Amino acid sequence: MNMSILTITSGLYSNAGEVASRLSEKLNSKILTDADILEKTHQDNDINLSTLQKVVESKPLAFNDFSHEKEKCLASIIKSISDYACSGDCIFHGILGHLIPSEISHAMRVLIITDKKTRTQNGITLHGLSEKEALKNMDHSDKVAALWTNGLFHKKAWDESLYDIVIPTDKLDAEASVSLILKHSEKLVSGKEDLIKKEILDFKLISEVDLVLSEIGQGLLTKIDGGNVIVTIDKKVMMLARLQQKIVTAVQKIPGVKSVETKIGKNYYKGNIIRNYEFETPLRILLVDDEKEFVETLSERLKMRQFTSEIAYNGQEALDFTDQEDTEVMVLHLKMPGIDGFEVLKKIKQTKPDIEVIILTGHGTEKDRQTCMDMGAFAYLQKPADIDIITDTMKRAYEKIASRRNQTAH
Repeated sequence: MNMSILTITSGLYSNAGEVASRLSEKLNSKILTDADILEKTHQDNDINLSTLQKVVESKPLAFNDFSHEKEKCLASIIKSISDYACSGDCIFHGILGHLIPSEISHAMRVLIITDKKTRTQNGITLHGLSEKEALKNMDHSDKVAALWTNGLFHKKAWDESLYDIVIPTDKLDAEASVSLILKHSEKLVSGKEDLIKKEILDFKLISEVDLVLSEIGQGLLTKIDGGNVIVTIDKKVMMLARLQQKIVTAVQKIPGVKSVETKIGKNYYKGNIIRNYEFETPLRILLVDDEKEFVETLSERLKMRQFTSEIAYNGQEALDFTDQEDTEVMVLHLKMPGIDGFEVLKKIKQTKPDIEVIILTGHGTEKDRQTCMDMGAFAYLQKPADIDIITDTMKRAYEKIASRRNQTAH
């Protein structure tokens, strides 16, 4: 077993499945699809498959500036890939193979592609689809692949510089394609057993380090050489010394790490905004108001005070959002067309009672205030409310949430 790594990226309906299947037989290797990798990641890390799928499809995740959920998902996926790579010969078939570090010299990256007309015809004749269905599936698949490679490399999905070899299946049949890949693969791994073992071990370790660092935040770049770890801080930082200590302490605990060093990257600069409140876990805030200009200005002013928020412009959007995303504090306007603030508050307290709702309204009465408080609102503020009053109210809401968490934990 030479522990070679082979990645196959392909355009949908390019007949890559047959090539991968024949290679699997010849190399006695297991084919691992993107679905296999995501399932393992889901099982190992208890991350929702729907969340992982959002990351692969380059869809935004709510509150990611604070939760770093995307970075955690990516690190977890890479860890799954490294686990598979360590277990022996495998063929990664899909776009996730792009996550294998470029430092792994023995990984062979193959693109299997053909022209759109041939792909459409394959969809019709081999998969029993209508032309419309085939084109729709191809467009979606190509868009996901393009967003993925653009996000990782700022390159198009079929950019030849991303691959060691390109197989045009309208010109080469499956047998000829397999022969060409095997020929290149032999050159790649010949006489490199010791190097391959070192690269695999480094890949395993770097995936474990990145998984730990994903809990700390974004903008941390890792390099590893034989157990010696260098972490580059490539982002704005408030308290550099504290962050450096946090990184070193966390990474040192990982088995196989010999030393940890931190460096400053080109995108580092010291932040001059002082955070008013230090939260152990960042608040997930949703602002709900049909006055678009007001709510967007409020979001920006909160951001300047290190409170990241999402926005819903009506009651239905707010209910849909809280149904899909974990939300802790909602700042809610009462008088809105359609589903108004009273109805939103009522439904939230019925279905998500742990969300602390702060009413912020310009048209409320004392009766409205009493009604909202009786329904379970955390606070009732009149517009125009001072930004410091709003953030102080959020701080108190956080203290209530933290207290409830502690009671649950004990």
